[in-house]
Amino acid sequence: MSRGNDRTTAKKPFVIGVAGGTCSGKTTFTERLEEVVGADHLAVIKQDAYYVRRDHQTFEQRAAANYDHPDAFDWDLTTDQLGRLIRGEIVDVPVYDYADHNRSNEVISVRPAPIIVFEGILALYDANLRDLYDLKVFVDTDADLRFIRRLQRDVVARGRTHDSIINQYLTTVRPSHLQFVEPSKRHADVIFPEGGHNDAAFEVLLARVNELIK
Repeated sequence: MSRGNDRTTAKKPFVIGVAGGTCSGKTTFTERLEEVVGADHLAVIKQDAYYVRRDHQTFEQRAAANYDHPDAFDWDLTTDQLGRLIRGEIVDVPVYDYADHNRSNEVISVRPAPIIVFEGILALYDANLRDLYDLKVFVDTDADLRFIRRLQRDVVARGRTHDSIINQYLTTVRPSHLQFVEPSKRHADVIFPEGGHNDAAFEVLLARVNELIK
């Protein structure tokens, strides 16, 4: 039975929640999955899109905020849009402006697909979100490697200084990881040691995905 004009498939999609620390390899995992199943069969939503609006704050206040704390995210909008995507609706996902430290006025339309991936540091933190997943994944990578990757990424892609990146990591990123991200690992069905390039773990997960979406 059809569930709406925007529905691309009558079968309920297979939903994967992918969590892990900053620069742990979550995106690598998602990109590898997309290569195998094809972009037309995969819809991806990233948690960074759902940072709360900070229009009331100055740039300096926004720059100093803790973006790794659960309070940094709009959980109601996240759950609503993921739920609608699962039901077969097209959703307009917000676009976050990293340079301005605020949600922009742009959106990206994401269409439903047989496989839906929700990816983010706290993807396994919220119970309401976890209830929407068919499979919960935690990408587990050593802290020193994650920090080096973050340092390289933020300098090149986000135009930040070494000092600002180190300060942010020590004051907000690392404490929040230990308090919120790392404990969420206990909710995972599958743990990827050494990040998204773990071939053995990826093959096991891919076999399960292929079996469940047939």
